[in-house]
Amino acid sequence: MNETIILNSRQKTIVNLLATEGGLSREQLAKRLSSIFSVSKATLVRDLSYLIDKHLIEVTGNGPSTAYRSSGSHSLLNYIDLKQYFTLEPDQRQSALRSFSKEIFSKLWDITSADEQRDLQQIFRSFDQVTRTLEPTILQRELERYVIELSWKSSKIEGNTYTLLETETLIKQGHLAAGKTQQEATMILNHKDVFKTIISHRQEFKQLSISNLLELHNSLTKNLSIGSGIRKQAVGITGTIYQPLSNEWEIKEALEHTIVLINQLDSPLEKAIVTAAMIAYIQPFADGNKRTARMMANAILMAHDYFPLSYRSVDENEYKEALILFYELNNLFHVKKIFIDQYKFALRTYFIFN
Repeated sequence: MNETIILNSRQKTIVNLLATEGGLSREQLAKRLSSIFSVSKATLVRDLSYLIDKHLIEVTGNGPSTAYRSSGSHSLLNYIDLKQYFTLEPDQRQSALRSFSKEIFSKLWDITSADEQRDLQQIFRSFDQVTRTLEPTILQRELERYVIELSWKSSKIEGNTYTLLETETLIKQGHLAAGKTQQEATMILNHKDVFKTIISHRQEFKQLSISNLLELHNSLTKNLSIGSGIRKQAVGITGTIYQPLSNEWEIKEALEHTIVLINQLDSPLEKAIVTAAMIAYIQPFADGNKRTARMMANAILMAHDYFPLSYRSVDENEYKEALILFYELNNLFHVKKIFIDQYKFALRTYFIFN
């Protein structure tokens, strides 16, 4: 979505209705809106014309069969306004999926367009080439800066209260911050250790497997009282009615299907985006799913000579909402946007000394 486009609350609601329901006539839209807004026919016509002009929705048919739908060319990538969507409490989101959808597997292809791939290729920087030219002392310092920022932000997303400077002191000097728990320090240090493993064994992550996923999860959750292996019990997720698979064999089947699909994708960025979304969606572990998804996505990027993401500039709530939107609607728009934005952030932030 073009960031310069400004929508009012009514227009955001229309966009979201068409993204989640699709194929609605003007009369059907008016009926859906009536419980929220008092809107005249003329106002609705103006809203629809504006949204069509901004390429957010499109019109199909004519006469009595005229209908409106989201203009996204990919079923997972229709624009939905996050803030508007989350004005509703979980139980009020009528279109939300309550359980894992196997239909997702047939849709996780071509999630970046040819234009996007061309633009991303133009800004591509080889991680190997960039780091190979740096003096060892400078390289070590920059890697340390990256690890500190990644460990801090990935842990903060999980509720860790360490500040960035406290994280720096912990990683550089091993000093625990006053008033913080040992578990918080362990979470951060586990991130540091996992990244060290990834950078030392990058080629092992060119192909995703259950074994390297389990090993990475075990390292991330070491000494955190989190069970290892595929979970055998149901789990719930705060803020959503979506319930992940609860049967161990169904979880393993979904995970295996996901791994096969990811390994078949050509684009490293698509591999990483799907990994970051699907591991979180399946929730194969008792805890630590999102951080495992983020770190495995980074491992895949680095295995293919791409810059890893630190997530330093991401808004934690927006990130969580984007994932919940994927759980509830199988909508990948915001997960993809956050991922690509963070990839571009990494390219312009790290290992630049020219």
